[in-house]
Amino acid sequence: MRIPLSWLAEWADLPAGSTPEALHAALVRVGFEEETVHGGDLSGPVVVGEVLELTPEPQKNGKTIRWCSVRVAPDGERAADGGEAVRGVVCGAGNFHVGDKVVVTLPGTVLPGPFPIAARRTYGHVSDGMIASARELGLPEDVAPASAAGILRLTELGLDPEVGTDAIALLGLDDAAVEVNVTPDRGYALSIRGIAREYGASTGAAFRDPADAVSPPGTTDDGAVAAVIDDAAPIRGRVGASVFVTRVVRGIDPGARTPDWMAARLRLAGIRSISLPVDVTNYVMVELGQPIHGYDLAALSGGLGVRRAAAGERLTTLDGVERVLDAEDLVITDDSGPIGLAGVMGGASTELSGGTVDVVVEAANFDPVSIGRTARRHRLPSEASRRFERGVDPAVARAAAQRVVDLLVEHAGGTADPGQTWIDRSVPPAPVLLTADAVLHRTGAEVGAAETRQALAALGCAVADDPRGLLVTPPTWRRDLVESVDLVEEVVRVVGYDRIPSELPVAPPGRGLTRSQRLHRSVGRVLAATGGVEIQTYPLVSEADQQRFAPGASMRVVNPLDATAPLLRRTLVPGLLDALRRNRGRGLVDVALFEIGSVFLPADGAAYGTAELPPIGARPEPALLERLAGDLPPQPRHVGVLLAGDRTPRQPGHPAEPVDWRDAVDAARAVAAAVGATVRLRQAAPAGFHPTRSAEVLVGDAVVGVAGELHPDAVADVPGRVAAVEIDLEALFAAAPASIGFAPISSMPAATQDLSLVVAAAVPADDVLRAVVEGAGGLLEHALLVDDYRGAGLPDGAKSLTFALRFRAPDRTLTAADATAAKQAGVALAAERHGAGLRE
Repeated sequence: MRIPLSWLAEWADLPAGSTPEALHAALVRVGFEEETVHGGDLSGPVVVGEVLELTPEPQKNGKTIRWCSVRVAPDGERAADGGEAVRGVVCGAGNFHVGDKVVVTLPGTVLPGPFPIAARRTYGHVSDGMIASARELGLPEDVAPASAAGILRLTELGLDPEVGTDAIALLGLDDAAVEVNVTPDRGYALSIRGIAREYGASTGAAFRDPADAVSPPGTTDDGAVAAVIDDAAPIRGRVGASVFVTRVVRGIDPGARTPDWMAARLRLAGIRSISLPVDVTNYVMVELGQPIHGYDLAALSGGLGVRRAAAGERLTTLDGVERVLDAEDLVITDDSGPIGLAGVMGGASTELSGGTVDVVVEAANFDPVSIGRTARRHRLPSEASRRFERGVDPAVARAAAQRVVDLLVEHAGGTADPGQTWIDRSVPPAPVLLTADAVLHRTGAEVGAAETRQALAALGCAVADDPRGLLVTPPTWRRDLVESVDLVEEVVRVVGYDRIPSELPVAPPGRGLTRSQRLHRSVGRVLAATGGVEIQTYPLVSEADQQRFAPGASMRVVNPLDATAPLLRRTLVPGLLDALRRNRGRGLVDVALFEIGSVFLPADGAAYGTAELPPIGARPEPALLERLAGDLPPQPRHVGVLLAGDRTPRQPGHPAEPVDWRDAVDAARAVAAAVGATVRLRQAAPAGFHPTRSAEVLVGDAVVGVAGELHPDAVADVPGRVAAVEIDLEALFAAAPASIGFAPISSMPAATQDLSLVVAAAVPADDVLRAVVEGAGGLLEHALLVDDYRGAGLPDGAKSLTFALRFRAPDRTLTAADATAAKQAGVALAAERHGAGLRE
């Protein structure tokens, strides 16, 4: 919201010499966000000039300049800078002609930037000033669209001032506007009226309500244009309109020009001047916060009505677009059908034109939800919809209509019909009890009853005494004040947030982190310590990615941010892959990423989201929370790791070592070791993984994850191999020991032996290793597969597995016979289970 200082000063007492910075500071104190300052940074002799002559002069660089003779003061008078009345000026623009009125910045002017103007020699001439563009003057480019790329021609603004006129005052450039960000719950502040009231509450300055400065008729149904609100089909229990006012002004002068002061204020507020009737409606909207729409009475067929559109109805709006309406859209109608999208944009058939002489003024109050949905449905944001969807004061409609009527009569020479049509079905705000200790209890700020009453009154509340405290009736423009806590917030906002004491709370004694939290942190620390970078990815994935890596039942989001990714993920791999692609696109090719996050695993055919939601006004009972939790799909926490590029970079005398499945296996074992668990691998071909370079990760006999290389088809756009791990942390934690213990280092010497067994090629090496370990018994301290040979010297379809074994006794030195006996016991069990035999 842009607030011109001169406009604000009409309705609030600004101190003499007020600056934009001071106004910003005052508004920040009551909770507004400071944005920027517009205007106020132009100074010096800036005057209206008339082009007398111009001579095009081509230059060697291919550019053509114009040597201009410009009159900057009336005949016989000196210019504003004391110099001659006719000046020579060099200009590079070509969009102006002899006789045009332009803005001339004379030597001594300082343009926004700052950019000082002085007489200087250029292109063989002394340019005694500059002919300015809208941009150079700090005006919005849409103020004069035809001159956006060139010199500002004043005729385009409908201006024909005398030569030598002060252009700064003419264009309102002697004023400045501050801009603040207005949050959605404070729609009343999208007006000079609202900001002036807030400024008064912040500084104690006197506030005069502009709505009280007009006197609308008191009658309700004697207007020339009848109106009807059709409530037959409310949407979601909400009626479309609660207030509807119409007035008529006849016989306006179609050629009447918008007053310079009004056009200047609108420009400073960010609104382009169009025509007097339209500018008046915009002016009142900015001043009072009430959007106004004007109709050409001659184009109307009968009276006006408000109703929901019929699905498929069509309407051509003021922007010339024919729109297909939805049954939820609220429309303004006459006897011919829809003539406007209520609260969003009017229709082309009844717009005010250059030939309009009789104007129908409409001021209404529409349902915020309905207007917001319509504006988004049709992708048609407007100044009106911006205000309606935040809430407009229903009590200001009559005053706003009267203000428009008064301005049209004053500046367009019209005559107002004495009557009006006024329908008012608005519901007055309900009183709210503010207990005596509410502010202290909620914020810790000590604010007395008198100060509380004064703060609320400054915001427009009616305050009455009550045995329990204060009975506060919010103003009609503050529909957001419905509970005691809302009033507490307003009181503290006005008296100052610095009144809230800053005290660090005492941390209550507790038991520290839970077991699950400790284990989660251990996993993250281990992966980070081994070179991984933790990331958080979006939990929504595409159907193709879901089907590739985790086929099964999926939860679909009804209204996803990205229509191509509507499913809640069943796996972390797609998100990690997206992150890998983004990193590679930025030149990071050696990547180790991990994520700890939830996946969503609905059961096939199960229905979720059927439980009744609790009311928002009370804390849910434990039984209800339990039912709600049971109405959600399982959401276990997984850890995912993705590795790509080189494990070790190329070095002198040593080639680079690319990532492969072994790195995935190491990562899986590191995760398990972080929580004290021991995992084993079983060859498998999980979805999306390489069929011969991947495995299931098991703890005991339970599968807790997968590890290996991704299928080349899944990463065809990524050079080299990509290794991945995904482990269900909840399953891993359940299998992990309650605490991680440490075995003492034995002082007894170890006995080491190698063992080579020949088995069928289809037998998994891990199954053979488990049989050897189980058969060897407690003396076997460590066993590791060190070779898998397939080739000459072995029967067809066989392989040789070599294991490194280490034996140790806790209380004695083992003999070679002891170690051999234990090894042979292991061989025997492997032979029994898998047909293994010693390799000769």
